Amino acid sequence: MRILGIDPGTGICGFGVIEIGKDNKPKMVDNGVITTPAHTPLPERLEDIYDSMNEIVNLNKPGVVSIEKLFFTKNITTGISVAEARGICLLVAKQHNLPIFEYTPNEIKKTMTGYGNADKKQMQEMVRIRLNLKTVPKPDDAADALAAALTHLYVSKTLDKSAA
Repeated sequence: MRILGIDPGTGICGFGVIEIGKDNKPKMVDNGVITTPAHTPLPERLEDIYDSMNEIVNLNKPGVVSIEKLFFTKNITTGISVAEARGICLLVAKQHNLPIFEYTPNEIKKTMTGYGNADKKQMQEMVRIRLNLKTVPKPDDAADALAAALTHLYVSKTLDKSAA
């Protein structure tokens, strides 16, 4: 099973693809960010995200998408543009008939570290450890996307066991 994790954003949209190996352990397949120039009109930025996300899906052929839910309390204007970028990612997943699973930042942190208020460094280190990587994935948005993918893996394994 391949899982595409997404950390949505307008300026920087993180993505990470993991796969379950023959040893039943998660392995990183791909990760990175989609970046759009800050002073470009929003419709053009969203088009860039759409095109790039389609490319990522076509290249990596995930079976499922795990995306971070939005949570913002300070800047509603930034939150709206991030929500629009998130919508583009959801649209691409839907167009490719991929099941979509959504997790809050706290759910991801708790799944990865056991603590819902973990900081960035703790999260990145757990991504590195769980994927058996030599270094922490960079930039942060790529590590966050991999954490979203890992969260779905662990949550789905738990759901499978509880259904048995």
